Amino acid sequence: MNVGVVLRAPVSRRTWAEILYMLASAPLAALGFAYALATLVAGTGLAVTAAGFPLLALGLYGARRITAVHRRLAGGLLGEPIEPPAWPRATSGLLARVQARLGDAAAWRALCYLLLKLPLSLTQLYVILLTWGWAVVAITYPLQHAVGVNMDTVREANGQVRHGLILRGVVFDTWPRELAICVAGVMLLFLAPWATHVATIPERMLMRWLLGRRGLAERVRDLEETRARAVDDAAATLRRIERDLHDGAQVRLIALTMQLTMVRDAVSDEAVRALVSTAQVTAREAIQELRELVRGIHPPALDHGLDTALTTLAARSGVPVEARVGDGPRPTAAIESIAYFCAAELLANVARHSGATRAWLSLTRSEGRMRLQVRDDGSGGAAPGPGSGLSGLLDRVRTVDGRLDIVSPPGGPTVVTVELPSHA
Repeated sequence: MNVGVVLRAPVSRRTWAEILYMLASAPLAALGFAYALATLVAGTGLAVTAAGFPLLALGLYGARRITAVHRRLAGGLLGEPIEPPAWPRATSGLLARVQARLGDAAAWRALCYLLLKLPLSLTQLYVILLTWGWAVVAITYPLQHAVGVNMDTVREANGQVRHGLILRGVVFDTWPRELAICVAGVMLLFLAPWATHVATIPERMLMRWLLGRRGLAERVRDLEETRARAVDDAAATLRRIERDLHDGAQVRLIALTMQLTMVRDAVSDEAVRALVSTAQVTAREAIQELRELVRGIHPPALDHGLDTALTTLAARSGVPVEARVGDGPRPTAAIESIAYFCAAELLANVARHSGATRAWLSLTRSEGRMRLQVRDDGSGGAAPGPGSGLSGLLDRVRTVDGRLDIVSPPGGPTVVTVELPSHA
């Protein structure tokens, strides 16, 4: 080991950062231990009442918040950056939130950390006292002996009274012995930084194990959360584009059509009137294409919710459709759009290709997922293929971990089931 490193260790930044971490985290450890103990006692003690599990869920949420302070402290002082585990997916309703918190493995690990942190902190404080404290005492011992501080008194068999530090029956009251204590203190001073660093190793390991991300499951959940945010952001962006097109470009084209009509009526030259009429037709075609584009981005029927949109879609179908839409919480905008476009495509396929005389559409919800099913009494034989609408639906539902099942034997009937999460 480099001699310079050893000599600089007592005054190095790492050493004093570790000491500061130990001293700063000790009161946090005491408070965290009391909090964790109170959470467990209150949560389990009141488990037979309606307040028990909500209190325990709240305590687990608080444990994650408290350990976030420990992570930041370790990152700033110990140079130990620990990536926090992903939070549970946001849910609506008190019962769903309580269940999510109680099932949050990272929160339970945080609670365990708060219980184990206090013994670690006490051990670290003992190491500081044993090394740094005794090093200071030993180095200043000659000065203490000179002023009569930290002295023991012993009377020997010959009646002589001696004053000084007594270790294993040896009285250190002469200058060679005082010097020996001082030298031992200097040696302990250079040993103390390494003892301090070793004392932080269990802390680092415990934080990585309990407060960091754990394996593939944590990574998958983080990716799911990231994808959900990306899907929701994309849906919001498309909704904003739809509003801009509807309220901006479409209104301007309608105004242009009206102005062209005024121009046509104001001129008498037949050639000019013909050119203006052609421009009117082009403008009307542009308005129609723009309306179709807007409907493709966000169908206006979804403004009143998916249930109403599906009922309206069934009523407008070219084949009689019996719709059964169950009640339930409203999904996110992205999921609503995917479900609506799936239903629209499936009903359009029934009308165009199946030869069916009747169709059935149903939407059910359970355990955070939606199940959309379209059934017809047509000739069957439906299957996804290159460029087909069913292939496009399969791509849509896969973006949010959905499923598309097709049962369509020759001669029918055809049953297409789409399963989607309520939240992307």
